[in-house]
Amino acid sequence: MDMISVRQAPELALRAIAYFQRHWATAETLMMYEDAINRSLGAANPLPQWYLLMENDQILGCAGLITNDFISRGELYPWLCALYVEEAQRGRGYGAKLIEHVAAETRRLGFPQLHLCTDLEGYYERSGFVYNGLGYHPWGESSRVYSRVL
Repeated sequence: MDMISVRQAPELALRAIAYFQRHWATAETLMMYEDAINRSLGAANPLPQWYLLMENDQILGCAGLITNDFISRGELYPWLCALYVEEAQRGRGYGAKLIEHVAAETRRLGFPQLHLCTDLEGYYERSGFVYNGLGYHPWGESSRVYSRVL
């Protein structure tokens, strides 16, 4: 099993785009993932980063590390986003592996904390995240914000 940075393996960019789009995009946001992933490939800044969890050329899951996850809490960054594990692969700790990889990369890049927004309660706490209040999205919804000291 391999954790792949799309920046380090740009030949996987088209597959990564399709995967993130399939699991996270709506018809209105398809271009957002395509543009974000393509622009990350040659970016001078360390963010954004996009990761694939792969085994035998099969994508098992994904996650991103971005500056803001469409939320009002702009004082916090970077953000873990788009965490997804294939349903058939769940219960094997792959989500935790993705989280820990993103946390290690965040630390390696010099950031002291990692943040995320979600409606889930109980999942991210197992990986050391602590509730940090609500944040508000441009489309009018709120989400729970979690932070983890690295």
